[in-house]
Amino acid sequence: MERDHLTCWTALSRMEGVGAETFRTLLSVFGTPERVFSASPGELRAVPGVGPKTAARIRRFDGWAACEAEIARARDAGITLLRSDEPGYPQELRNIFDCPPLLYVKGALPDDEVRIAVVGSRRASAYGRYATQKLCRELALKGVVVVSGLARGIDTAAHQSALSGRGRTIAVLGCGIDVVYPPENRKLYEAVAGSGALVSEYPLGAEPHAKHFPARNRIISGLSLGVVVVEAGEKSGSLITVRCALEQGREVFAVPGAIDASGSRGTHRLIKEGAKLVEGVEDILEEIRPRLGKIADAAPRSQPGAEKPPERTEGIGEEERTLLRLLGDGPRELDRIVAETGFHAPRALELLTRLELAGQVTQLPGKRFTTKE
Repeated sequence: MERDHLTCWTALSRMEGVGAETFRTLLSVFGTPERVFSASPGELRAVPGVGPKTAARIRRFDGWAACEAEIARARDAGITLLRSDEPGYPQELRNIFDCPPLLYVKGALPDDEVRIAVVGSRRASAYGRYATQKLCRELALKGVVVVSGLARGIDTAAHQSALSGRGRTIAVLGCGIDVVYPPENRKLYEAVAGSGALVSEYPLGAEPHAKHFPARNRIISGLSLGVVVVEAGEKSGSLITVRCALEQGREVFAVPGAIDASGSRGTHRLIKEGAKLVEGVEDILEEIRPRLGKIADAAPRSQPGAEKPPERTEGIGEEERTLLRLLGDGPRELDRIVAETGFHAPRALELLTRLELAGQVTQLPGKRFTTKE
């Protein structure tokens, strides 16, 4: 029975013993997955990277019904199966040596956008969340798409802040695209799918196994022009993303932390080794400006007399009101805010970030804060 191209492509991409590199080698030899499945055992064994066991699996493959059912399930759920030989496959990702043969995509994944990855610790500090929120919101306002992994901590803050800046964001999952992980991020998962894209190389229903996450990191960096690391300890998984980025020829950026912060030892080492130190969004934009082109210039700007978007005021509590009253008397540096309110610095930063995202407060040069007029 003759199989269609997508079914054969899906079957070969899921074949045990056939990784991204072997998949590419097989196609370079046989041209199409259909011809791979019709090749003789001897022809298959002659391909570099294909041993007798893999050749036998290809010849004996009988999982056609499961592949066809998977394709139907994806179609019914509004999930696109994107082959690496299709025009819509992201060119930046296609260019890496181990690009995923098949992507599951929920949402839109246009290839004419500028993307930057933002990653970091799952145990983010208040400072780390603040830095992520500020950078990602400003990137979004400049028309840059933020890519991350939907994990707890920095990843979550990156996606949320890009969305708050009315921008697009892409989440690359280490599980099936129909599996929400971590489960508490369900609302964020749905928001990303609605305003950006969810992406996975794993079959529907695949659980979030630990081995999946290092592999998915190459997709996060592969989709992006550069990787920004906000907080990373000495053994952080974010450093795997950096290694992938360097192998792929991407830019690497790092946000410094306190000199005694164990959660920033990884980022400090990256800076020592040549990563660009990031103090603000301009440090990122100046490295990608040739590619940013007209996108940043076309980002929406407020016009005199134009109607401002509604300010977010939900969740404004007494502590926030205390800050608003204080800043209403004039701009304040963070140290002065801490001294006058009695808030600890991490708490003050967290409250200021909430107010900034709500459109109530803005940050001035010199790390000063003031209320918006």
